[in-house]
Amino acid sequence: MDILSSRIILRPRDPAATLRFYQDVLGLATYREYPGGTVLFAGQSLIEIAAHGHDASAGTFGGALWLQVRSLTDTTRQLEERGAEITREARTEPWGLIEMWTTDPDGTPIVLVEIPSDHPLRRDQRPPASTAT
Repeated sequence: MDILSSRIILRPRDPAATLRFYQDVLGLATYREYPGGTVLFAGQSLIEIAAHGHDASAGTFGGALWLQVRSLTDTTRQLEERGAEITREARTEPWGLIEMWTTDPDGTPIVLVEIPSDHPLRRDQRPPASTAT
């Protein structure tokens, strides 16, 4: 199997409110629009807000969106200025990442993450190059 691309598809109760949140509060740019939906850039991924296919009996999305940011201090300030509710203040997790939480209008958890400069995710994982003589 060859995976050529991927995206997260949200089918919210109120697509217009959810689209406003992702565009105006989180500040995501539009990748493309189509009748009944909008696809947004989200770093190396895409988030699609679909106005079709919502099935209330299907339950709620049990996961969370994980979005890496440069600075949680700046991001928290921006989100608060835009009216977002911070559901969990920024704190350093036992695994070394700094995380802050908010939710979209449907209650989908959004984890905003800052990776400290000394975290293993920032280190080059390649073996050291051997020096030829």
